[in-house]
Amino acid sequence: MFAQSKEVANYATPEMEEQVEALLQTMSLEEKLAQITGTRLREIMVDGKLSLEKCREHIPHGIGHFCQFSSGLTLSPEELRDLVREIQQYLVTETRTKIPAIFHEEAITGFATQGATTFPQQIGVGCSWNPEIVRNNARSTAQNMRAAGATLALSPMLDLSRTAHWNRLEESYGEDAYLTSKMGVAFVRGLQGDDFKTGVAATVKHFAGYGTFNNNEKELYEEYLMPHEAAIKIAGAKSVMPSYGKYKALPVVANPTMLDQMLRKEIGFDGLVVSDYFSVSKTYKGYKQAPSEMIAGAMAINAGVDVELASPIAYPLLPEALQTGDVSMETIDAAVKRSLLMKAKLGLLDKDPVIGKEGTLDFDPLANRKLAYETAVQSIVLLKNNGILPLSKKVKTIALVGPNAATVHGLLGDYTYQSMISFWHSKEFDPTNPKLVTLKEGLENRLNSKVKILHERGCDWSAPLESKIDASGLGDDRLSKLKLLTIKGLPQPDLQRAIKFATQSDVIIAAMGENLYLCGEGRERKGIRLPGSQEAFVEQLLKTGKPVILVMFGGRQQLVSKFEDRCAGIIQAWFPGEEGGNAVADIITGKVNPSAKLCVTYPKTESKAEINYKNGYPDQNLVQYPFGYGLSYTDYTYSDLKINSEAKITDQRITMSFKVKNTGKVKGTEIVQLYISPLDTQSTMKPIQLKGFQRVSLKPKEEKVLQFKVSPQQFAEYKNSQWVIEPGLYKFMIAASSTDVRLESQIALKGPKKVLENGRSVFFALTE
Repeated sequence: MFAQSKEVANYATPEMEEQVEALLQTMSLEEKLAQITGTRLREIMVDGKLSLEKCREHIPHGIGHFCQFSSGLTLSPEELRDLVREIQQYLVTETRTKIPAIFHEEAITGFATQGATTFPQQIGVGCSWNPEIVRNNARSTAQNMRAAGATLALSPMLDLSRTAHWNRLEESYGEDAYLTSKMGVAFVRGLQGDDFKTGVAATVKHFAGYGTFNNNEKELYEEYLMPHEAAIKIAGAKSVMPSYGKYKALPVVANPTMLDQMLRKEIGFDGLVVSDYFSVSKTYKGYKQAPSEMIAGAMAINAGVDVELASPIAYPLLPEALQTGDVSMETIDAAVKRSLLMKAKLGLLDKDPVIGKEGTLDFDPLANRKLAYETAVQSIVLLKNNGILPLSKKVKTIALVGPNAATVHGLLGDYTYQSMISFWHSKEFDPTNPKLVTLKEGLENRLNSKVKILHERGCDWSAPLESKIDASGLGDDRLSKLKLLTIKGLPQPDLQRAIKFATQSDVIIAAMGENLYLCGEGRERKGIRLPGSQEAFVEQLLKTGKPVILVMFGGRQQLVSKFEDRCAGIIQAWFPGEEGGNAVADIITGKVNPSAKLCVTYPKTESKAEINYKNGYPDQNLVQYPFGYGLSYTDYTYSDLKINSEAKITDQRITMSFKVKNTGKVKGTEIVQLYISPLDTQSTMKPIQLKGFQRVSLKPKEEKVLQFKVSPQQFAEYKNSQWVIEPGLYKFMIAASSTDVRLESQIALKGPKKVLENGRSVFFALTE
């Protein structure tokens, strides 16, 4: 349970402030600007080796950050650590200021470097509803990053995603602000640990309302800001990245309303704001809201962006902006100070900073693989089961077909190392470093040797033109220079052979869906059906009359409405990471009872309209499976809800208790959800909102008493530029999903309207 009253530490100690102030007084303008820009390792390397000549030419005054420093390299852990040390040695011996750099990398699926543990993609992890496993994964990621000398991560991504058509949905924890906030807080706490000098600074992104419409002020404050606010106020996040989006027509990266008023003044953020890659210059180049790159830089730093990533484009022009009066020295100094304070906080300004870990390094130890496996198991959602699952021991022959049956490319989400080096750097990755377990391997590992697996791909993922690189938006500049790699080494699919195997089998396992080139930043598909000829292939498999278990891999919900009623079983595996094959196999065979529940609504059509369960699904025809839905191999009953019929707005907590029982024959884990609905017809609150959840593990016939303790602050709404708690009549619902309410009770919240002068301070229900 997370304590919510914990005072978050200030950005820096008085000693750090004093050290940085003294340093700042000695620095030239060029040295200051160097600290608020980032660059790439390629600028200082020749033939894969560090070039001191290039260092002296490119970073003579030092540098703030080295950006995504490991995800484009094919170095061993020790080689990576030694390279970081070599660069830091140059900075502390050959630059006048002797200030080390921050080496930062992506981390939503683990440290994005060769050989490091590859966890499931965040969209799958969201379906685990397990903040503790998020925290453990992030802790292991931080250990790997620190061992290599990295000190900051451009993670987690806390955007709310309400359409499967958005290609970055996979990076999110889903559509709900409460669930995303809980997961985000856990991620930040795990990554940063108890001390920045041993942990890794988390960067919460993308502030705020990226990938959606964020101009509705009430929804922006109540929902899209909440995960960032919770990560800052509860977990102590000290780095924030603005989005590529706009707010009220002005790019967020140059938007003082969002970055100064909302982030710093209202939320109280006192840390570092780093730009998304190339976003500062896009105010000029892309949005065309600045007459020059110099003015674009001035607009960004004036709005509150401290560091320009990933290349020094606009901020080196700030001396000109000083001359023209478009920026002040005070503003530049404030950004430099925050940048240096982050370095002090991370231990980089210590007398003898610790860079990397000594000895032989293992970025994928057994403990990490176990975490990756357990996370995958808890992320995989059972959507449909007519009794075919778990597989009966009577099954002797399995037809394993589909493009994701025996390949690794359906295991890997965007911002995994493998995805980054192949998509952004056009290099092949090694599927054995770390070892990636395919579904075929998983089934072979788990099934009795007497069970025959007949494998044939049957179809490819898609036609070559199914996915294309979309460089038309206002994202990363590199997109316009990329091309999609061809996945090599695969045999041509043989449709007839696959159908023959299907007719000879007791059951068909059809592994369909996307790969790392069909979903992710800059990768556009025309729709959200199964790609290419996969739908037609599934139809032919169904015509055999044999039971079909559809296993879908990918970064988004993909339509199954065409044949949902005819499939014997449907499993949503997402991008399940390095242990994905073993995890899916264990669910299919019954070694593991699935527990995951959807963190997004599953659509029934290709409509691009955003779907948000909080609106109550007014059009049921758009919804295949509701938010919070997921099946198990056992059944649970809920009973004996106890709660007072009245509470006061001034109460500390509103307590309720109830019982959950496993009535089946196998142990399982139920994800119990608490929702509230306003009953007053004049209420401006959404029709239904998640306000608590907990995972409960139960043996067969076991019953447990659970509690939720809800804060009246969880009823707060943003109205007329204030946070207010209003009296009224509300319904509390204990549920198995947003549409499967098992227990409910009305409660009258009484007392005069209460204004929260300092905004929200309590975000979550307590559980027991």
